[in-house]
Amino acid sequence: MLTNLAGSDRGRRHPRRVSSGGRLRPALVRQLDTAAAAGEALRSAPAGAGDGGQPGTLPKIAESRAGVAVLHARLSLINADPLLLRESVRYIESELRPAVESQPGNLGLSLLASPELGVAVLESFWASLDALRDSEAAVAPARGEVIRRAKGTVAVERYRIPVFEREAPPRGGEGVRLTRMEVEPSAVDDAIEAFGDTAVPWLAETPGFHSALLFADPASGHLISEDVWMDPQALAASRSAAAVARVDAVDAARCVIRAVEEYIQVFSSARKA
Repeated sequence: MLTNLAGSDRGRRHPRRVSSGGRLRPALVRQLDTAAAAGEALRSAPAGAGDGGQPGTLPKIAESRAGVAVLHARLSLINADPLLLRESVRYIESELRPAVESQPGNLGLSLLASPELGVAVLESFWASLDALRDSEAAVAPARGEVIRRAKGTVAVERYRIPVFEREAPPRGGEGVRLTRMEVEPSAVDDAIEAFGDTAVPWLAETPGFHSALLFADPASGHLISEDVWMDPQALAASRSAAAVARVDAVDAARCVIRAVEEYIQVFSSARKA
């Protein structure tokens, strides 16, 4: 279990769970405009920034945890020309999003973006592993069009979602932190327990907390924690608390922190049912 630094009862507090949709926010459009105005300086951003791993596959694994259905997710990690990211966001909103959300078993999407680097993460949520797999053929052409428009690359990863906690409905414009971790496959359950039972309630006590998810690939031991904050300012203010949580995660589950990334949430319609 993660260390409770303040000696409070945060480790016993469970955030309430809420589901709702989201929409594109003017704040993100302004940041995308800023990225375009930066011109050639942004073109020098490393092309591989944000990939964080190779495409993954999920084995046939149990569809429930502690009697609760486990969601599945496909993460598309997009590296684009920063000057073209805004156009790609528009295409995702107007064309790809409706196509994906109409697929059987879909439980919504989230789009995260780092306009200055031209990096985006498109997350699609699914009620089962079969629903995720069955959607692949329908989703692939639209994903290819996003890359064509962005003049970029994409890496696809697939995960279970054993932890999904939300304090408030998403509205777009939130600050998001992704922490990429690796553990031995035998320690995945320990990492899930530590994150869900202690780390999430603790973060929930930090001002500006919005929601938290954990993506897990039990076969490889690859994990991604996602903590969402009400706005980029709250995200920045939470960095010290998140850093301590990462150290505790290393102690609790013997995990290795591979990368920490920060984004703006363009929209989210993700839900648990």
